[in-house]
Amino acid sequence: MTVPAFGLGTFRLKDQAVIDSVRDALDVGYRAIDTAQIYGNEAEVGLAIAESSVPRDDIYLTSKIWISEFKHDALLASLRTSLDKLRTDRLDLTLIHWPSPDDAVPMEEYLGALAEAKVQGLTKEIGISNFTIAQTRRAIGILGAGEIATNQVEIHPYLQNRLLVPFLQEQGIHITAYMSLAYGEVIKDPVIQAIAGRHQASAAQVALAWALQQDFAVIPSSTKRANLASNLEAASLRLTEEDLAQIAKLDRGHRLANPEGIAPAWD
Repeated sequence: MTVPAFGLGTFRLKDQAVIDSVRDALDVGYRAIDTAQIYGNEAEVGLAIAESSVPRDDIYLTSKIWISEFKHDALLASLRTSLDKLRTDRLDLTLIHWPSPDDAVPMEEYLGALAEAKVQGLTKEIGISNFTIAQTRRAIGILGAGEIATNQVEIHPYLQNRLLVPFLQEQGIHITAYMSLAYGEVIKDPVIQAIAGRHQASAAQVALAWALQQDFAVIPSSTKRANLASNLEAASLRLTEEDLAQIAKLDRGHRLANPEGIAPAWD
């Protein structure tokens, strides 16, 4: 699979803010952009990419299907609408954003439709997001582990997902970590700040490097060009075993993405 290690997340970014963020990210060297139908910014992301000097073929573009579009025909139609908004003829990766709450739509139906979208050339790769161990097992049974490009889940030093992560690694399913900075909470942590001081790095770089050294992909967001450039430099930061051991102790099961009525029963 070809999911890039470093990309730009666009959650919570709207209108001109997301246009500027995508434009600046591409300008400073990002080549992967992550959006979703529910973010309400696909059109703006598409505009920023279209106006960029970076060729579309050099950009790895991800979007996610929302839970209201899980019926077979609705999923395919919604994906085509996303492509129109994004001004492209295909995505590089399409994810199921959340498992269908209470299995309102059978997993076989929406994953089957997603697989069909790949066959039709609407997306190069497919994957899942916010799937638990049990749900991922079901997905593997439907698609095969080799067809699941990634499981995109919340992971940061305060939520290290120590049951799900080894399971996905054993299955050969790539992990994409979102909310890597926990909305900025972890960069205020004194342990993270002390590690950053030792490496002459930023706290954000430390949190991102921690994820990258575990072979997770990361998709941090920012509206500031300087922060976008600084975050990208985390790829060259190498933490020591002592650093990693200290960060391991910060895990407190602090989950931020847990929408009522949508979130599954977490592992």
